[in-house]
Amino acid sequence: MSPHESLERYFAKIEVAVARLPAYAESYVEEILTAERANLRIRLRFQNGALLEINEALIIDSGALKSLGYRYHLQRANNELLFRYDNTPHFPNLPSFPHHKHLRDSVVATSKPDLLEVLKEAEDESA
Repeated sequence: MSPHESLERYFAKIEVAVARLPAYAESYVEEILTAERANLRIRLRFQNGALLEINEALIIDSGALKSLGYRYHLQRANNELLFRYDNTPHFPNLPSFPHHKHLRDSVVATSKPDLLEVLKEAEDESA
């Protein structure tokens, strides 16, 4: 499979998962920059008003899809944070550095989550 096909396959898998959510896309951008590099930016509004923002920079490296950077941010309709996963390098003391998860009142160590798992977690939080 070519790098471009790998990116397209990943985007198709995400599109199917998003279509199953009780949410609508305020914006949905799949941007293929080169045969090996792409960006994904999505804003999903759930029925209860919660907002999930997805930002990923992706690359195909040695035939494997890898994330250069990501941010998955879920907030209530009143803008209260529910969670945000990201790999911004601003918590160097966490064992999972630079990966971490922001909760309402804390930041915890975590590995990079699979986007499909994040979509499910957002759906559960927004139920």
